[in-house]
Amino acid sequence: MTHAPRLPLAAGLLMAVAAGLAIPVQGRINGALGARLGDGIAAAVVSFSTGLVLMILVSLVLPRGRAGLARILPAVRERHFPPYYVLAGGIGAFFVFAQSFTIGLLGVALFTVSTVTGQTLSGLLVDRLGIGPGGKKAVTGIRVIGCILTIAAVAWAVSPRFGAGAPSGGTSGGDPAQLILPVILPVLAGFLMSFQQAMNGTATMHYGTPIAATLVNFVAGTTVLWVAWLIKVAVAGAGNPLPAEWWYYLGGPMGCVFIGIGALLVRSLGVLVTGLGMIAGQLLGSLGLDLLVPSPGTVVEVPTVLGTLLTLGAIVVATLPWPRGAFRR
Repeated sequence: MTHAPRLPLAAGLLMAVAAGLAIPVQGRINGALGARLGDGIAAAVVSFSTGLVLMILVSLVLPRGRAGLARILPAVRERHFPPYYVLAGGIGAFFVFAQSFTIGLLGVALFTVSTVTGQTLSGLLVDRLGIGPGGKKAVTGIRVIGCILTIAAVAWAVSPRFGAGAPSGGTSGGDPAQLILPVILPVLAGFLMSFQQAMNGTATMHYGTPIAATLVNFVAGTTVLWVAWLIKVAVAGAGNPLPAEWWYYLGGPMGCVFIGIGALLVRSLGVLVTGLGMIAGQLLGSLGLDLLVPSPGTVVEVPTVLGTLLTLGAIVVATLPWPRGAFRR
């Protein structure tokens, strides 16, 4: 096992926020690709498959990638961590399923709040249980307050979209009772994301590099999505042909960025703060896209900006109780 030095808190948080910036870019690309193909699952297959190809190339070309590649099978065979950790990429595939099947019913705003709620709550749990490589972290009152502030800030930031309703005749503004079951799916998807980060972070320690952990993540996710897409094709047929424009295929590389950085950071920051940093980056990236490259139905109002800023404040609150020097050995 390779003992890489822990990152300072400020540097780690900046990296987490930067990684989160890639999430809305990927979402915008995959959404456009799904609309072009007329098939959300096919868009996810393309995204994961391009990410897998990129990670294979990186693993073969870079010396650290080749070294990590050589450690994968020994680490799994010698049970340096539970073998099911190699299936962490399936959680990413499940998240894509949740997007495909519920955004049309809930709208983007409610889907975002649901996933952030699940991810924030599980971040506390995963840190408390010590599942990630950073070890156990106590559930202090100030960390709970930081989580509550994050959920409230995200809800505030996306609140202008609630009034816009859900796409394609969704039920975002309808009977709340009809939303209970659809909301459970994205909450569960978000809840599992913290476990994925912890599993990838632990695997990274034993592989010696996040490159190998990211590669394994894409192998598992791509396999799940290809199986799902082939079943869908057998039942309903294929969608439209692949587009020729190159930018439709950047979703996978964006995924490589935030999965790899997340796997690297959880040892230093813990799962909760890594997740909060990425959530902040996600909101900042979404705000930037909506201002610079607005899509149809884009809503940017004062709550959007203030809620995003409050999310950054929530991260500061969540880190306050940590002892000085906790990120250095």
